[in-house]
Parts: sequence; structure tokens; C-alpha cells
Amino acid sequence: MRSVSVAGRIAAIGAVIAAIVIVAILLFGGGGGYSVKGYFENAGQLVTGDLVEIGGTSAGSVDDIRLTDNGQAQVTMTVDNTYKPLPLGTKAIIRMASLSGIANRYVELELPPGPKSKGKANNIPNGGTIPITQTTTQVDLDQLFNTLDAPTRTAIKAFFRNSAAQYAGKTEQQRLAFHYLNPALSTSSRLFSELNRDSPLLSRFLVDSAKLVTAVAQKRDDLAALIGNANATFRALGNQRIALEQAIAALPGFMRQSNTTFVNLRAALNDVDPLVNASKPVAVALRPFLAQLRPFAQEAVPTISDLADVVLRPGPNNDLLDLENSLPPLARTALDKLKRKIDFGTGPISVGKVPGAFPETSLALSKTSPIIAQGRPYTPDLIGWFDDFSTSGGSDAAGGVSRAQVVFNIFDLTGQVPGTIHLPGIGPAVIPLTDRLSSLSQTGRTGQFKRCPGAAEQAAADGSNVWSAAEQQRLDCKESGRATGPVH
Repeated sequence: MRSVSVAGRIAAIGAVIAAIVIVAILLFGGGGGYSVKGYFENAGQLVTGDLVEIGGTSAGSVDDIRLTDNGQAQVTMTVDNTYKPLPLGTKAIIRMASLSGIANRYVELELPPGPKSKGKANNIPNGGTIPITQTTTQVDLDQLFNTLDAPTRTAIKAFFRNSAAQYAGKTEQQRLAFHYLNPALSTSSRLFSELNRDSPLLSRFLVDSAKLVTAVAQKRDDLAALIGNANATFRALGNQRIALEQAIAALPGFMRQSNTTFVNLRAALNDVDPLVNASKPVAVALRPFLAQLRPFAQEAVPTISDLADVVLRPGPNNDLLDLENSLPPLARTALDKLKRKIDFGTGPISVGKVPGAFPETSLALSKTSPIIAQGRPYTPDLIGWFDDFSTSGGSDAAGGVSRAQVVFNIFDLTGQVPGTIHLPGIGPAVIPLTDRLSSLSQTGRTGQFKRCPGAAEQAAADGSNVWSAAEQQRLDCKESGRATGPVH
């Protein structure tokens, strides 16, 4: 019994080890080891671990994000065995999963059309690259708004304000418009579906129609004469009954002239023959559709009648009518300028005659736009405050950038207590007070009363986070007050 128990324990331990190995393979196997590198203009707020999808299906994950020497984002992606190897011409697009956050991005791979080739020359090898010409970076909403100049933004605001005003007092007409819009759209959808069922015939129909219009246009002089004479004839018939006899007497001349027109029209009818011949197969194809449409139309009569009752019947059990009746009070609240009151829990207080919610909201957004624009440059400083009351830190291809800071003990009066300087890769170092004062003078960190937004960050080599002279004057700051720099 003891030997059996020992054997059972050994088997159990072996099973646990095997399970751990299987889980490790599944978690760290990296999708079979096949990976590609995509080069983007920027990482588009991607983070490691984000999904890689093909056709809306998960196909891998983002393993690494690096910054290249030429300022591009190198994104390393692992692709599952099901989709490896990727064919040449594969496109990589950074997309936004939803609008609920700023970092919910994923990479979508678009495979080129056609069957997948098994030749190595037509596929991306393991560790291969997707060039920047085949990648697309997500465009943020701020980038779109930044493309609009001030007059355009003003025009958009005026458009929304006028769009709200155009429905004031016209709710009944709008209700009728929506009432008839749905049947029109649904009928149009079925009509175009039937027309699109046979695209070659439809294309031929349009081409022949163009030929017909061209042929008729060539006979515009004859048609103009016909229409002019017919207009004169019917005007005489309608306005002067007594002149009818004279018109009948003049009918032979009119018929002769009409005969000439009809003879000239014969050529146009010959041009119509190809259109008629091309329409015959379409008419045959429409025959079963019309046969099925007739019983459908008959059976739809009760449904349409019931739908009319639902829309038009008054009473509490009609949600559509109740909804429409609630639109005028909503318009008064949102649009009309009325005497209004506000209650914060201590009783209603009059605020005078003020516009509705929509104009007030538009005015509030308009007035807060300069405030938001003024505060936007200070985003790095605000993030640094949230981080650790200092700086959020820069980053390069090697990861986070370390800083060097001199710390003074201002409460020591002997002048001999050393200060501490933290050097990257070395650790804390001790320097005398006199050296510290010299270091402070050399780094130029005194008298910095007008730091620019983002001055806690290291100045970028390309000057992208350095404000111009005009911007410094507008922000009332000095670039010389930047808090980072080399330690002497």
C-alpha cells in the first residue's frame, strides 16, 4: 500500500509539472514564434499587449514598441500560426476600439486580395518588416480640429446654432416628414436592390440611355419647333374657344409640319431600338418579382392600416404620439428664451429671462474655448503633478530617461554638511556646500520665475517641445527657465 501511495504521489507531481509546462507554452509561446515589425509615423497611443486583428478576429498581439533613429515608431507584432506567413503587400492600420478611452487601440492587418501564395518570395519572413508606406496611423480628433482655421470653426458654431433654430415652431411639419420618410427609404432600398441584381444589364441600360439622350440632343431644333407649335396650339384651344374653328382650318398645315417632324423623329426611334432590345431581358427578370410583389402588397394592406392606427391613435397607449407630443415642451426647454428658475435644494430662485439649454451650452462652449486653448500647453506639467509632483519623464528608444538633481539641506548652518547628487548608473554622490553652490550657478537654475509649459521635460533634439519666440511672448514665459539640462 505504501509503494502504491508513493507511485501515486509521483504521478500526481508529474501531472502538475506537465500542466505547468503546457500553460507556460500557451502563455509565452509567442504565437509560434512568427513576428513582424511595422513602421508607423507614430505609435498612436499603442501599448504592449494590445491586440492584432485580421478581419475582425484576434490574430496576435503587440510585443514591443521602439523609436527608430529617424523618428518612426517600430511596432513588433506576434502573429498566430493560423495566419503566418503574412503575404507581401499586407497593410497595418492603428485603429481605435471605441471612444471610451485614449489608449484603447489595436493594430488591424489588411491582407492583399487573391489566394495566398506558398512561395517564400511572396511572403514576409519571420522578423520581416512592413514598411511605413504600407502603414496608417490613427488620426485623433484634436488633429482634425487643428486643421480648421478660426473662421471655419466660427462657421461650424453658427451652423449648429442655426440648425437648432430652424426647427423652432415647426415640430408638426417635421413629424410629418419623418412619418413619410421611412416608407420612402425602405421602398427605395428594395428598388435599388432589384436594379443592382443584374449589374451588367443595368450598366448597358445606362449606356444606351446616354446614346438616346445624345441622339435626341442632335434633334433639339426639330423638338424645339414641335414643342413651340404644340404650345401655341394648346394655348389657342384653352384661351379662345371661338378660334377653335380657325385652328381646325389651319390643321392641315400643322399636320404637314408635324409630318416633317415625325419623319425626322424616325431616326431617333431607330436609335431607341437598342435600348428596347437591352430592356427585354430585364423585363423578363422582373416578371417573377412582380408576381411575388402582388400578394405581398395585398397582405401588407392590414399591416399598413394597423401601423397607421399606431401612429395616429390618441391616448396613453400610443408611445409614438406621446413622444411627438413631448417635443414642444422639449423645444421650450432647449431653445426658447423664457423666465426660468433654478433650485439647489433650498427653494426655487429666479435667474431672469434666459435662453434655452442649447443656446446656453453653445455660449458656454464658445467662452471656454480660449480657456481650454490657454491651458492645453500645460498638459505635461499637469501629468507630472499627478505623477509625483515633478516630471512625468521623457522616453527614448532605450526606455525612460533618468534625471540628475542637486538636493540642498537648507536647515544646516555649518556649511560643511554635504549635499547629494543622484547620477544615473552611479548612485548618490556627495559634494561640499561650496561645490553645490558652484554647480547651481553653472547650471543656471536661479531666477527662473517664468518657466514655459513643459519646462520640466528635456528639450527634444528636433525642437518639437521648444516654444518659439512669439509663443513665449504670448505665454509670458522664457525658454531659459527649462528645469532640465546637463550637470557640470
